[in-house]
Parts: sequence; structure tokens; C-alpha cells
Amino acid sequence: PIWRTIVEYEPYMLILLGDNVYADIENGRLKPATPDRIEQAYAQLAADPEFAKLRKEVAIIATWDDHDYGNNDSGVEWEHKDNSAKLFHDFFATPENSPLRNQRGVYQARVMGPPGKRVQVIMLDTRYFRSVLQKGDTPLPGFRARPYIPAVGEDATLLGDAQWKWLEQQLRIPAEVRIIGSSIQVLSTEHPFEKWGNMPLERERLFDLIRTTEASGVVILSGDRHLGEISLDPTEVGYPLYDITASGLNQGNQGWRGVEPNAYRVAAMPYGNHFGSVEIDWNADDPLLKLQLRHEDGEIAVQSRVRLSLLKAPPAPLPRPEGVASPVEALAVEQGNQAVIQFEVRSGRILGNRERILLNSKSNYQHNQNFTVVVNRSALTGTLSDATLDTFLNRTIRVNGTISVYNTAKQLEINSVEQLEFVEK
Repeated sequence: PIWRTIVEYEPYMLILLGDNVYADIENGRLKPATPDRIEQAYAQLAADPEFAKLRKEVAIIATWDDHDYGNNDSGVEWEHKDNSAKLFHDFFATPENSPLRNQRGVYQARVMGPPGKRVQVIMLDTRYFRSVLQKGDTPLPGFRARPYIPAVGEDATLLGDAQWKWLEQQLRIPAEVRIIGSSIQVLSTEHPFEKWGNMPLERERLFDLIRTTEASGVVILSGDRHLGEISLDPTEVGYPLYDITASGLNQGNQGWRGVEPNAYRVAAMPYGNHFGSVEIDWNADDPLLKLQLRHEDGEIAVQSRVRLSLLKAPPAPLPRPEGVASPVEALAVEQGNQAVIQFEVRSGRILGNRERILLNSKSNYQHNQNFTVVVNRSALTGTLSDATLDTFLNRTIRVNGTISVYNTAKQLEINSVEQLEFVEK
């Protein structure tokens, strides 16, 4: 029935974030799909009269996730991925002469609307290139599934080199609002399932790319989880970054489901079928975005409202030379090894009578990707002799030294003024 609800809602565009069909379910059990089975699943959806009516009346842009890709939680290793891509393009009527049909992966983008009211929709492919994931030995507290282990090696990738280069080009195209569709969640990191947090360097790379391209107006849409929630990170890209998770249209958890841990959550719809919506009021002096989750009958369940002026990109961060690590990369360096690290100081504190000044890469020092530089009193000489916390806040520092650990958290201690420099434009 939700197809009928969506038609009555009269959207400008329907964005499908993957798991559009379930090709790898047979008799209620998971089983890797064959190309024939994927084709059958698409045919079953095409034959649904309500969906057939919808696709005649509403523009659709889509990506895939694992169940329409053809194998649960699979990535680069999936043997039928190229056959699956052809079937994807056939179903969504990609023109035969479109470059998308010769492209590895199903990522795509388009811009709609006149200057001043342009909406760019960027659909990522988090399957075709994604490195194989590894699971831990024991479940996290409160979960039955064994968690995926974060991959931080240089070869671990979600998008692959070609798609990363394409994404940078897209983020430089003029647009007022940029909707990035990701089949899996970007912000939420605490559950044990598939997410960008399983590849923290790739997640940080996405935030870095938004910052360095000075891409304003970014809103992330995600799916996969059989629940709905709105997450918000106020600092990663220099303005409020929302991740609206809507999943799913007919696969939402039907019984009561307590909310999972998610430090970024601002609203939740933990059970029930639903769809997400983004409404933009261009007539306001400061255009208003309404980020919503709607029940199966179309009623609003939860929403966040944000003015477009708040989603304005700050100046790009200063570039890091080759061999200089980001805070996230520094977290992967083994204790006792040397490192050169660069970041903008987001927060900190002074301990004792200037015995130490702690400098954090995150506004919240308890963030699991925060890196701390400890400036000891012995380093407060020369140009730093009168330094206070304000000397460092919102400035970019480059430090070198030995990685150490304090209360399980990685840090780097500065004992000499020569170990720290300020990086200026």
C-alpha cells in the first residue's frame, strides 16, 4: 500500500537507496542469487500494479544495496556483480547508449532546478568496489550478531578510486542543496552491522572531501536498517550534517524495537513501514528544508527543520603534505611508533597550573575518533612561553613525536617547542 501513499504525496522524485528487491531470499532463507533470480525479483516488482502506476507518474533515481546486488553483505568479491549491474540498468530503463552502462558500479548524479534553486542528487555505490569485511569473535552488548571489525588498512575501500574521483568532481558542481544517497548509514557507528564506520578512514575521507571542496547544502540519505532515524553531526564538515535513514517501505521492523545506541540520533522511528521525504521551501527568504520520516499512511512521524543558510561550507581546511597523517590515520599507528599529524584544534583544556594543555581534534574529546595532543610544560617555551588554550583553538597544528596511550586512547605528547608548528594559509 505504500506505493499508493507515495503517489498521492506527489513527490518531484523518488530516491531508492537499495534493497529495492530481495533477490537473495529463497523460501525465507538467505541464499546467494543467480542472475536469473535477480531478473525474476525485478519482474515481480515491475508487475506490481501500484508500483507500475508510480513509475509512470514519478521520476526515479536509484542505487543498490546487498539484496538487489545479489548476496547478503557482499562487496567487491560478488561473482555476479556485472550481470547484476546490467539487470539494474534494464529495470530502471537506463538508455542503451548511456555511459552508465559501461561504467563499473552504478553510481550516478543529476542536478535539477534553476540557479538559486538547484538540487543535486548524488547516488553512491557502496557495493561494487567495497573491500571484504571481517567479523569480530563476540557480539557487542545488547546485540546477537558479531560485529564487523573496522578496517583501516590503506587498501580498504568503500567506493574505489574511480568513484572517489567522480565524487570530488560532483561536489564541485554548482548546487544549493546536495542530497547524497548511501545505501548504508554514514553517521551512526555504534551498531554491529554494515555502516561507513566499518571503514573509518573512508568515512573520514568523505568528510574531508566535503570540507575541501567547500560543498554547501549536503544532506545524506541512507537505508538498510529496517528502521528510521535522523542523525546529526554538527562539526565534521563545518556545518550541521544530517543523515536521514528511511528503511523500509515494506520491510520496517513490525514489532516494538527499542532504539539502538547512536550518539548522533535526534529523532527515531524504530518500527513500522515508512518512507523518508525532503521538502524544500524555496519561497522563504532563507529556504527551509524539512527532513521527514512518514508513516505508511503518509502522516509525518518525525522531522527536523533546518534553514539552508546553516548548511554553508566554511573555507576549506589546509592541505596535508604527503606523509602527514590525519587524526583518524594517527589512531591506526601502533603505540611507540613515530608520526607526523596535522589537524585543526576543535577543543581542549588546561590541566593544573599549565602543567599540560590538551588539544583535541574533535569538539567532544570522548568521540571515538578524537585524537589528543598533550603539550607538556617543558614545551611551553620560546614562541609558546605565554600559550593558553586560546592560542591553539581553531588553528591548524602539525606535530611530530611518538604515539602513546592513555586510558586506552591514542595520543602524542609534546615535550619540546620544536615538535609543534602552526600551519597557516
